[in-house]
Amino acid sequence: MPRAIRPFPARVPPRVTDSTEPSATPDFLNNDRPPVPHITVPRGVQPFHLENRPVRGRLVRLGPLADALLTRHENAEAVTALLGQALALTAGLSTALKFQGSFSLQAKGDGPVGMLLADCTEDGALRGYARADGARLPEDAAPRADALLGKGYLAFTVDQGAEMERYQGIVAIKGASLAEMTGHYFATSEQLASRVWLAAAPTPAGWRAAALILERVAGQGGVGPEISQAEQEDAWETALALAATITERELLDDALTPDRLLHRLFHAEGLALARPRPLSYGCRCSRARLAGVLAGFGAEDLDHMAEDGSITMTCEFCNVGFRFERAEMRDGG
Repeated sequence: MPRAIRPFPARVPPRVTDSTEPSATPDFLNNDRPPVPHITVPRGVQPFHLENRPVRGRLVRLGPLADALLTRHENAEAVTALLGQALALTAGLSTALKFQGSFSLQAKGDGPVGMLLADCTEDGALRGYARADGARLPEDAAPRADALLGKGYLAFTVDQGAEMERYQGIVAIKGASLAEMTGHYFATSEQLASRVWLAAAPTPAGWRAAALILERVAGQGGVGPEISQAEQEDAWETALALAATITERELLDDALTPDRLLHRLFHAEGLALARPRPLSYGCRCSRARLAGVLAGFGAEDLDHMAEDGSITMTCEFCNVGFRFERAEMRDGG
């Protein structure tokens, strides 16, 4: 007797939900990622050192990730460039540390850019934003960082969660550029000889951002035979002189790979490349996080926020708005 063959059921495509809109899932459980780009740059950070010399460093190239991060907000070009530099710098500094959590750069001043923030997780998830008053921006087409930030402070923070002590270093903003401000921080807070080159600009392929960071380490950094103090000084000064020849065009050129660029600079100085580190689009907002923020407000505040029966909260990093129904919210007051 022939065996009956049961047809396969029709495949129903998964239902795509919008995490920014109210749904059947309770807000405090909804951790879906908002509709933002899924971008990873496999060789975002290229660590290196110079053999038998007290020099190590990192070359950061954000590539298309820069454009994805920087175009979430409609800022003036000078503000966008400053944020791009901050993102590249944060990525480079974070990969020099061993931590679980996030490393952040924050600049807060009385200038037209009142807040500049970038952070990077131990896995290379990168995000940032700049809060600017467009009416106060200098008329100069390319204002310096100190003219944008004004007087204030620069802070570097390692946050490893509520159960771990947070490390933070703070200095007054000093220097014309973000690179100079960072050098001032390391000279005064970390007593670490270092030098930073930063670049961020629009290109035919979109916004790009990059950083070159050099650090002087003790002796020869544990590589090769001991060298004298005079030889260490000479090696450090030579590395600085070679790095200073780098141009913004080279830093931002997608066609010039990190290994080729570093070879141009340091091939005669015993260049040794370490394993590259990936960087990715790293906004960590969700309905659950923002619902937790709203839960801290009282009824009067929530009523004031509501328009047409709902409250919209916009993530400052990715600029995505999440809508919450006021009638379904319990106030925390």
